[in-house]
Amino acid sequence: MIRVEKLSKSFFVHKKQPGLAASIRSLFKRERVEKHAVQDVSFEVGEGEIVGLVGPNGAGKTTLVKMLSGIVHPSSGSVRVLGHEPWKRSNELRRQIALIMGQKASLWWDLPAADCFLLLREIYQIPEEVFDERLESLAKALGVKEELHVQIRRLSLGERMKMELIATLLHAPRVVFLDEPTIGLDLAAQRAIREFLLEYREIHRPAMILTSHYMEDIERLCERILLIQDGRLVFDGPLTEVMQTYARHKILTAHLQDCPEGICLPERETLPGEVLELDANHVRVRVGRDEVSRAAQQLLSTLPVADISIEETEVGAVIEEIFSEGKLREAGA
Repeated sequence: MIRVEKLSKSFFVHKKQPGLAASIRSLFKRERVEKHAVQDVSFEVGEGEIVGLVGPNGAGKTTLVKMLSGIVHPSSGSVRVLGHEPWKRSNELRRQIALIMGQKASLWWDLPAADCFLLLREIYQIPEEVFDERLESLAKALGVKEELHVQIRRLSLGERMKMELIATLLHAPRVVFLDEPTIGLDLAAQRAIREFLLEYREIHRPAMILTSHYMEDIERLCERILLIQDGRLVFDGPLTEVMQTYARHKILTAHLQDCPEGICLPERETLPGEVLELDANHVRVRVGRDEVSRAAQQLLSTLPVADISIEETEVGAVIEEIFSEGKLREAGA
């Protein structure tokens, strides 16, 4: 569905020193600096996959998505989306792909959503019966049937994003690019959109590339992730592999039986690992992955444990630590 080989994009930006004299000099001679937004990126995405594109601000995620969708022309390398070069913008390809950017609205604010969708029906030449069926299905799945005849500007942010999703999917694209689709939404709206995307993927099997700074989006939707740093692809593989390789700790929580006023609690120094919480109801410690079994046995043998749970470190915390400490190996290394 998507094949990317050694894709790169560079920009030239003007650099100017502060001050009046520098401003005057820049009128006659400008210093240009080359910025490498994306460098030698290669990967493939198959039918039915939702691949997460993860990286810090300025890593090149949005530039990469814009090249894949045909908005930006690459400096070098090749891209094939459904067998087409995206930047040639053939009508055959544009009828089969879709892009939603959470920070940019594509619908007309002064029109009700229903009228916007009628315009899109004409643009994509969707048969009326097919259009009515798809709109009914999408609006029902997202819970916005009652809002279809309300001006876009009068909808809440969550409702507007759901309308953007409907507009994106009305023509049943085979490839969907989602750039921060849940940005700014409350927890309930984020959850609703995640559940909808999972259900939609199961039914229609498009290839999807998702960028998001909300790690719950990535964890819930994506089994595979692409990690990008300074424009380079530094990891391509299962999210579980990232956790197994780079999450050095697990968290053990022991829920205690009756322990009045903490009389039965041990000193912190006698507990395994790093003690996160310690009270009459539970003990929470962080230990190395290879110490989990020993730590659990120690807690069970020294405390009145009613129940014990073992958790992975949060995905967001792991990825943030990876980027901050520069631990990632080059993809394929």
